[in-house]
Amino acid sequence: MREQFERNGFSIVESVIQPSECDDMIARLERFTEYRSRAGIRNLMTFPEVAAISNDPRLIGLTIHIIGQPLIPFKATLFEKSGKANWLVAWHQDTAIPVEKAVNSDGWGPASVKEGITFMHAPAPVLSKILAIRIHLDASTDSNGPLRVVPGTHTKRLSDDDLSGVAAVRPQEVCTVGKGGVIAMSPLLVHASSKCNTDEPRRVLHIEYARELEIGPNIRLAMA
Repeated sequence: MREQFERNGFSIVESVIQPSECDDMIARLERFTEYRSRAGIRNLMTFPEVAAISNDPRLIGLTIHIIGQPLIPFKATLFEKSGKANWLVAWHQDTAIPVEKAVNSDGWGPASVKEGITFMHAPAPVLSKILAIRIHLDASTDSNGPLRVVPGTHTKRLSDDDLSGVAAVRPQEVCTVGKGGVIAMSPLLVHASSKCNTDEPRRVLHIEYARELEIGPNIRLAMA
């Protein structure tokens, strides 16, 4: 698993979470209606249910297999896509991370505030120490807007112009995953997703992990 991740920037692991647990998490998240946006729910790490699943031994075990040590969850987002809540995401890297306060440091910035939490775009050496685990609460199929990735694009930050060029010339992979399966990925991996072609939902709990919360000199990750 680690060798595949280091080579490609992602790894798919099926049947990590039981389908019944996925249904239970969906039911719990359905109660957070006041926090929902068109695309899902941000800043879920403050909710006990999400904090508990993010620290589940099965997920922490994956971080050990992939990175070589247990990682600390710090950010969680529900992405929810269906025929009624439909959206697409262009090719990009996930470079913004939540921090306790904005800093003026080489390679960092700009900063923005989302729902009261400060986010800053981080340099590649910092992002390379972060792992995202995407729990598929529903099966991700060819028709409900699955994640698409460009394998091997996780070694550096790219400019906006380079992002589209890389996606145009390098092989892409569509990541279909069964209910309860996960995609473990680097935030630097170039990825995108299309709109749903069906009413079949695609709900993904996206959790980000770090080796430590002190992510840089005088820079500490915030819980989001």
